[in-house]
Amino acid sequence: MVAKDKADFVGLKVIGEICGTIRDELVHRTEPGITTKELDEIAREMFEKAGAQSAPKGEYNFPGYTCISINEEVAHGIPKRKRIIQEGDIVNIDVSGSKNGYFADTGVSFVVGEGEAILQKICDVAKEAFEAGIKKAQPGSKKSAIGKASHDVAKHHGFTVIKNLTGHGVGRSIHEEPKHIFNYDTPWDDEMLVEGMVIAFEPMISTFEEEVFQSVDGWTLLTNESFVAQYEHTVILTEEGPIITTL
Repeated sequence: MVAKDKADFVGLKVIGEICGTIRDELVHRTEPGITTKELDEIAREMFEKAGAQSAPKGEYNFPGYTCISINEEVAHGIPKRKRIIQEGDIVNIDVSGSKNGYFADTGVSFVVGEGEAILQKICDVAKEAFEAGIKKAQPGSKKSAIGKASHDVAKHHGFTVIKNLTGHGVGRSIHEEPKHIFNYDTPWDDEMLVEGMVIAFEPMISTFEEEVFQSVDGWTLLTNESFVAQYEHTVILTEEGPIITTL
């Protein structure tokens, strides 16, 4: 969507704060021994208390209120009672929701306790890639510049990016125009960014694979051998600079 008035900005900020708060609480509550289903139940309670709805549940009938992915799971991991988080796991928590007709989407990858150094490294690089890309997210700029900046950061650190998962427009629905915010340079997709455009930018940094595939469960996206870290926020583009609603 393109945010046009005060009501749009307020609505986007309200649901952005809700999703960001749920994300941070789930990260805080993640420790060895907790199940992904237990974390998802915390999210359910927080959505209900805030008067908001889970986007995966409401829009796609996803079997969870959040997506929680571990290790080889890159995205859309289903919360499960038997999925126990262990010391050293890399976990991705992705929270998206709606309230009063406005949507937000956010996610973060992190290492539980002490883990392999490379796992913390890709988490740090994912955040760095986001920060580099968002500097290019200015009205009047080309959309491909965001992905190029993200990919350049990954390559600088000896990593690559997942190319068949992308960011997207968001605002009045969970996925809308622009359909893709790529994590790499795509000159053929040189749409111009405009004032008020709302996007979910989510670089995914990979140790070496560049594509994910779908699990037999029909939801979870996996790699064969790589580890992947994501860093995602919902952002309103303005002439004065990007407004990150999900901080």
